[in-house]
Amino acid sequence: MPDTLRLIENAELVLGDRVVRGWLAVENGVIAEIGEGAAPERGIDAGGDYLIPGLVELHTDHLESHFLPRPKVRWNALGAVMAYDAQIAASGITTVFDSLRAGSDLDGGGLGADLMDLGKALQQARESGLMRAEHLTHLRCEVPSPDVVEAINGFAERFPISLMSLMDHTPGQRQFRDIDKYLIYYTGKTGRSVEEFRAQMERRVGENAAHSERNRPEVIAFAEARGIPLASHDDTTPDEVAMSVREGVALAEFPTTMEAALALRGHGIAVMMGAPNIMRGGSHSGNLAALDLAAHDGLDILSSDYVPGSLLMAAFALPRMAGIPLADAIRKVTRTPALATGLSDRGEIAPGLRADLVRVAAIGDMPVVRRVWRGGERVS
Repeated sequence: MPDTLRLIENAELVLGDRVVRGWLAVENGVIAEIGEGAAPERGIDAGGDYLIPGLVELHTDHLESHFLPRPKVRWNALGAVMAYDAQIAASGITTVFDSLRAGSDLDGGGLGADLMDLGKALQQARESGLMRAEHLTHLRCEVPSPDVVEAINGFAERFPISLMSLMDHTPGQRQFRDIDKYLIYYTGKTGRSVEEFRAQMERRVGENAAHSERNRPEVIAFAEARGIPLASHDDTTPDEVAMSVREGVALAEFPTTMEAALALRGHGIAVMMGAPNIMRGGSHSGNLAALDLAAHDGLDILSSDYVPGSLLMAAFALPRMAGIPLADAIRKVTRTPALATGLSDRGEIAPGLRADLVRVAAIGDMPVVRRVWRGGERVS
């Protein structure tokens, strides 16, 4: 099969508002024309497979699992980036915001100095033309961290930032409001004892009290001054929603309660939930179920979070699990996240937009990626 896409026919085209059997033509990396029925000339025969826009991923922690594959193991940064990029592209993701943590904590969490190493590896891969997907940076700013502002400024001096989020994982609030559930999560993930958990919790609460009030406005001002879209994280209460509104966030990541999610949407803030939440039927930490939010018409965007392949799976599951038309479900992983971050040139099958495209076969209830093109060039 040729690497450059000119024309694909006999495909189920998932457009912005409907699905049609037809064809699509590409010129100079851009969608030139689409049509229903038989194509005007022969092209790649999709055999009735779906053709969807390339997925747009705003929040994936998956790079860190390649770079830090085991406790106290640091993998070669460029090698980690390339392995991660290959998995991202194979999952149908053509635009990805790599989530990198800015700010360390007293327990040695966060990337610390490794943040710069990953930034350098990502930049090297981009400049060398090695990337399959387009990689942008989502800086996850741990507001209670004593060095978060320093880390942000240091990163920005060398590398571009396309999205920032305000993170606060202090026990007793937001995602970890339920201490008992946090205990299960922490001990299960780290293998540490309950006593170690109690000590860690005390340290985190102390960090929050010492640093958050000063750091938060500095992080917000940094984003505003540079026109970087800002996201909130784990909004739970009306007070936290009101704070997000005041801070001018464009995107709310993983609100933990129905009340918070619907209030955020009422203020025009796009609400993002995790695709693994859809596939598992609920949150792994016991918070708001994404399917429940979808039933209240409150779900705008999905993120693969920690499983890249879940993004496509969840989009194709929404019609079956939530009664959402396929075209609307696909928008939640393509056009809506693109527009939420100012990327108006992609995310939909329409003339004049980038030819970021994914051919998907339906094997029972499972969507399987057959081919991926970015700008009309095959990348997977």
